Amino acid sequence: MSTNRVNSDTQGEPWQWPDKQWRTIVDKVRAGRSLKPKQWRDGARVAVALSFDSDHESSTLRWGENSPGKLSQGQYGGRVAIPRIRQLLAKYDVPASFFVPAVVAKIHPDEQRRLTDEGHEIGIHGWIHELNSKLPPTDERDLMMRAADALEKICGKRPVGMRTPSWDFSPHTLAFVRELGLIYDSSLMADDEPYELTEDGEATGIVELPVEWIRDDAVYFNMDRFSALRPYTPPSSVLEIFMAEFDGAYEEGGMFLLTMHPHIIGHRSRIRVLDMLIQYIRGHADVWFATHAEIAQYCKDNA
Repeated sequence: MSTNRVNSDTQGEPWQWPDKQWRTIVDKVRAGRSLKPKQWRDGARVAVALSFDSDHESSTLRWGENSPGKLSQGQYGGRVAIPRIRQLLAKYDVPASFFVPAVVAKIHPDEQRRLTDEGHEIGIHGWIHELNSKLPPTDERDLMMRAADALEKICGKRPVGMRTPSWDFSPHTLAFVRELGLIYDSSLMADDEPYELTEDGEATGIVELPVEWIRDDAVYFNMDRFSALRPYTPPSSVLEIFMAEFDGAYEEGGMFLLTMHPHIIGHRSRIRVLDMLIQYIRGHADVWFATHAEIAQYCKDNA
């Protein structure tokens, strides 16, 4: 049962709320001051943050399902897609951030170690890709703490950032992020550029690296054969959208953050989108490719 829905028995319907009630909800987690620096590292005009949500088998396990067919789609992410992605990133010497559910890290520990050894970042992405808004706060906290411990044990390095599974950020999530001592989150959408999160009107020092569905591969390619979720956009059209998003960030001297999923972007016709996009970006002067952790720390130090 969701803990996010205000109890209508005691609070009334939303149109009956007093100002204090809706203001409390709105102000719980809010975008504060902009953390966009005047310029990026070494005078770069734009910061490029490539990220991969390595959901793998957790996309099926999260729902309590045991379908070998669905699990095989997730296994493709680790078995085929990650090696392709690693090879592509090495080809262009580009770092990336991988947000990994703890259960996935336990299933594929060598994958996380190789990525870490190659200079990529491993960030928190829940325990089993659970929905935070459906959890009691005590369970959400426990799973987040356990996930951080599991990733540290496997990778030999404590995560410094997180992305909530499905970008599902509960009213309690930020408090747990602060308790963990993380420097950033990458789940919210209040800006194109990095900003500081506030909680109940208080500055937290936590950097938000905002996401957007426009810059997410799943929106264009993901499907479910048993539901009406069957979007499909030609890879060439997705490339055009991503390039336009980068162009905007470059013109504004901002950040271009892209969210991808190995089991989605890693297929033959789609990995070419990422290859061509990196080539396109590298064709511009003054570009800084960085992990989310590097960008967040730079923003904290230079905003």
